[in-house]
Amino acid sequence: MKRMVILGAGESGTGAAVLAQKQGFDVFVSDLSSIRPEHKLLLEKYNIPFEENQHTGDKILNADEIIKSPGIPDKAPVIQQIIAHQIHIISEIEFAGRYTGAKMICITGSNGKTTTTMLTYHILQQAGLDVGLAGNVGNSLAFQVAETPHEYYVVELSSFQLDNMYDFKADIAILLNITPDHLDRYHYEFQNYIDAKFRILQNQTEADAFIFWNDDPVIARELAKRCPKAALYPFSDVKNPGVKSFAEKGEIRIETLNGSFSMPQAGLALKGIHNLYNSLSAATAAKILGVSNETIRQSLSDFAGVEHRMEHVARIADVDYINDSKATNVDSCRYALQSIETPIVLILGGTDKGNDYTDIEDLVTGKVHTLIFLGVDNEKLHTFFDHKISRIVDARSMDEAVSSAHLFANQGDTVLLSPCCASFDLFQNYEDRGHQFKNCVHGLSND
Repeated sequence: MKRMVILGAGESGTGAAVLAQKQGFDVFVSDLSSIRPEHKLLLEKYNIPFEENQHTGDKILNADEIIKSPGIPDKAPVIQQIIAHQIHIISEIEFAGRYTGAKMICITGSNGKTTTTMLTYHILQQAGLDVGLAGNVGNSLAFQVAETPHEYYVVELSSFQLDNMYDFKADIAILLNITPDHLDRYHYEFQNYIDAKFRILQNQTEADAFIFWNDDPVIARELAKRCPKAALYPFSDVKNPGVKSFAEKGEIRIETLNGSFSMPQAGLALKGIHNLYNSLSAATAAKILGVSNETIRQSLSDFAGVEHRMEHVARIADVDYINDSKATNVDSCRYALQSIETPIVLILGGTDKGNDYTDIEDLVTGKVHTLIFLGVDNEKLHTFFDHKISRIVDARSMDEAVSSAHLFANQGDTVLLSPCCASFDLFQNYEDRGHQFKNCVHGLSND
């Protein structure tokens, strides 16, 4: 019996453990942290042995193969030991892909992937397809393959998941954009991160589709080197030669081998240029799959958006409060700043991932009158922004940050939480950060 060890007992790890057991592996789960109660209950329900708050070498290094949580970096001591023992490491998505013949619609990019994933899933659901939601959102792909299999899956893929994928194939791959992110995990080499993102194309054939942003210079440069086999579906905000999805004269238009689609751009539920790209790519995937124009049109017009991504929380004393906690890199914050027309109080900060704030410097100096740095160590932010903005405030908690924002915001302003950084210095994750922001804002309205 082959031994499968799973490192990390979160959503992906516990799901992989259930699938591994169902496929007849000798399974063991190890987590260096405490395992959340719901995940522990799942492991106990399926009688899967596990350990928490430690990694026991003897129980890990006898594995035939290891499934690693995407959150564990290669520099972690246990991973270095596994590499030294030449044990093959894969991701949960790679493992799940071995046991399903479902169509895979896979989405990656530095920004916008969650919105695009949720929108694509929404369209396919409305079309009545048997579809599951997996990857960085939804439930574990492996668990769904084991217990609730679907004919289609919409899968949001991070670079960390792609790193440990080898034989998995996307039937439809969507690459929204590539800007520097997670460089701390890629030896501060942008090309390493680019290479990870482009793994979404591996194993694609002429029968598959690749949807991508036509105007991304990084993608354009890489495509010239790589020559993908899949049918190409570039999208853009303007009609240019070869572009398959675009906006023209107030209409969005999509051309595929499965027919064409159009609708008024004003009818899109999601506003802003970045959301135009998200809508075009999701609708292109749906059209390739044969979803009716009527269903695509209705779904694009009634989609409610994604929590923690440009989420309007409240208007208090004529000040709008927007939760963009999912903006964990500079480019994502840039999208947010571009989409706001009013003066801004901006909350930045957290665990820096090798950020270069030059990309938002002009937007910040042009639109932001108060910066609030929310983090344990704000030195890098101060070094870059001091003397460029007249008012900068440090906060060590969300309550302190929101109270300061409330104090300095004027009528007609927008308070924007768009941190540019990971959340792990003060919060469990970006969701926890976003929820705390919303709770503190709602607390203002009760004062």
